[in-house]
Amino acid sequence: MTRIIAGRAGSLTLEVPDAGTRPTSDRVRESLFGALESADALRGAAVLDLYAGSGALALEAVSRGAARADLVEKAPRAASVVQRNAAKVTKAIGRDAAIAVHRSAVLSFLQTARGPFDLVFIDPPYDLGDHELTHALQLLAPTLAPDAIVIVERASRSPEPALPAGLVAERSKRYGDTTLWWSRATASADD
Repeated sequence: MTRIIAGRAGSLTLEVPDAGTRPTSDRVRESLFGALESADALRGAAVLDLYAGSGALALEAVSRGAARADLVEKAPRAASVVQRNAAKVTKAIGRDAAIAVHRSAVLSFLQTARGPFDLVFIDPPYDLGDHELTHALQLLAPTLAPDAIVIVERASRSPEPALPAGLVAERSKRYGDTTLWWSRATASADD
């Protein structure tokens, strides 16, 4: 079971696609969002969730005060689940939550994406190749706001993501089989 941990939609249960996704555990999300709240990175943020799965990361951000969220998922079943979860969160929050679900491949979406995005979650399938992740990061960089935070979730056995110009590594945190890689946009992200 996956749920919204805190905020205006706190404790709301979310659907999880029946196959092909790997939801971020509540423990990892709780730690991640504690750090994001400490950095004051959520209030009013424009959030992008790539490889959204259930949408739990972006929807948690909206519950905790992000202004808008774009969730990108190409798998039809998972995209339908994201759409239903987004509708539940919008209803629970009771305001015009600006949540958009894009049924698209990540690379296709990023080729026409319009930012600026303040916070980006990239939680690809563990079998996604390093080359495709690097390409996604290259396409993402020009859409980032100054000082935007980009968090990549990968298997702990995966190498550190190769960051393009415009992104600098900040830290990583391992949670068993999962590692979160934090990076930040620099002023050159839009060059």
